[in-house]
Amino acid sequence: MTDIVRYEIEHSSRYRYAFRARRCVMLLYLKPRSDQGQRLLDFSIEVKPSASLNGETDYFGNTRHVLNLHQEHQTLELTARSTVETVPSPPLPDSLGVAAWQEIDSWKGSFHYWDFAHPSALAGPSPLLADFVERNGIERGDDPLEGLLQLSDALHHSFHYLPGSTSATSPAEHILESGQGVCQDYAHVMIAIARSWGVPARYVSGYLSVTGQAGEQVQGNASHAWVECLLPGLGWVGFDPTNQSVADRRHVRVAVGRDYQDVSPTGGIFLGGGESWLEVDVRVRDCSV
Repeated sequence: MTDIVRYEIEHSSRYRYAFRARRCVMLLYLKPRSDQGQRLLDFSIEVKPSASLNGETDYFGNTRHVLNLHQEHQTLELTARSTVETVPSPPLPDSLGVAAWQEIDSWKGSFHYWDFAHPSALAGPSPLLADFVERNGIERGDDPLEGLLQLSDALHHSFHYLPGSTSATSPAEHILESGQGVCQDYAHVMIAIARSWGVPARYVSGYLSVTGQAGEQVQGNASHAWVECLLPGLGWVGFDPTNQSVADRRHVRVAVGRDYQDVSPTGGIFLGGGESWLEVDVRVRDCSV
């Protein structure tokens, strides 16, 4: 029995406008990465109506596609199809030791980690965050790995997962104030706290397979988000506070950034159209042999 898992993923986005839009320009982050235990075997994007689509590599090494549509349209449908293989991550050690904090602290001021070590638009310090940390007794502790695992667990138990409770552009303060949110909100809070400890942390967008049997298809209405923290001797380690787990072969990585704003799956501007609505459907199928 092989440890490799193969997924077929279909990510559909359908925009509807109150009136006909005359033009649309978008950035799409839909192509999974080929690194850190996963390999992209096949990828395509179908656009209706047809539009110009050009791929490029962004500042963080993600593939993004620039879409230009120069004709009137009242709906825009995007369907990304991916085939990805993932392998198990090496087991984590029980701890890294006190000396690991010394190495992490030595990274302060390093230009190489600057973007992931400092506050960003949706993940930064605030009075609400400081109060949450104090109220829950959250501290970095003696060992960075143990501290991050405990932080992930604390966030999982502190918040209630409620789809639709926050918007795509909600800062970490929203879930801290209401106690309700979705995966991107859990991720933003963990990133903000990890960075306050001096640990470089980045936002990961992607997909999570929740099927336990090959051939079974999981469908939902959204992609998934989690956190990666840079640790001495381990590199980037994934933490999923929404599901109280570390990232494993169920997680398919699409893009990494400072927060959601850097790697929104679809986003852009349109001319005309009036009010707009977005419908998203994500289907993940385990097709391992």
